[in-house]
Amino acid sequence: MLQVQLEVGADPAEVGRARRWARSRLAGSGIRVDEPLAETLILLISELVTNAVVHTGCPAVLRMLFGTADDGTVRVEVADASARPPRPRHADGDDTNGRGLELVDGLADRWGWQSEGAGKRIWCEVDRGAPVVASGAYEATAYEPSCAVTNSA
Repeated sequence: MLQVQLEVGADPAEVGRARRWARSRLAGSGIRVDEPLAETLILLISELVTNAVVHTGCPAVLRMLFGTADDGTVRVEVADASARPPRPRHADGDDTNGRGLELVDGLADRWGWQSEGAGKRIWCEVDRGAPVVASGAYEATAYEPSCAVTNSA
């Protein structure tokens, strides 16, 4: 298993830096940047890093873990210093915010969060052999803190 990580500052401009860094690491792991899996992972990274930076105002750590050839799962984790749990929301119509965790739920095969020290870690996983777009079953009222959410595609 290969693990890489990047420290992200508490500035929204850091989201773009995290995307650029992730693209270079994907290419180094054998995932071509032009394949749909790479674009899905970049979007997931963008959403999780944005949530950490915007909603906590704290620096964060982005990690990507690449499974072996037998286990092609790619895991993305973002750890921050805020103990406040993620709060899924549902955006209406022209709202410009509130879609982040809905996107994560729809694109990742699994996602969840857990306490980590004084803060938390939010994670998602994409199986390399699975269809890139999963059908999410997201409902804000069904969210259970400290649990994993698994999509069945």
